[in-house]
Amino acid sequence: MLSLNVRLMGRKRKIAKRSRKRRLARLKAEMEGIRKEQKSINEGQRQVRKRMEAIGEECQQLSIETNKVIRQTAVTQIRLAIMFILKARQDGDIAKASHLTHLLRETMGRA
Repeated sequence: MLSLNVRLMGRKRKIAKRSRKRRLARLKAEMEGIRKEQKSINEGQRQVRKRMEAIGEECQQLSIETNKVIRQTAVTQIRLAIMFILKARQDGDIAKASHLTHLLRETMGRA
């Protein structure tokens, strides 16, 4: 009877050992899957960071270009105002020339 118990205990140990090995193999496989997912996530984050930096640089460049266009528009407006003032003076319309000169001074005062 004792030898039967010893044999049964030996089998139980073998079964338990196999079960632990299987569980360990399953955990290792899960860990590898998680490791791959983390690498994928990290790569995705790097790509997003890179895209965000590119968008930021593009935004900065657009802002510079917008400011340049605004300055050019202001200069064009001043030139047009001067041309209208000169045309009014040439035509002898002093009141209109005076009014346009006044508007130009106000505009220049704001800028």
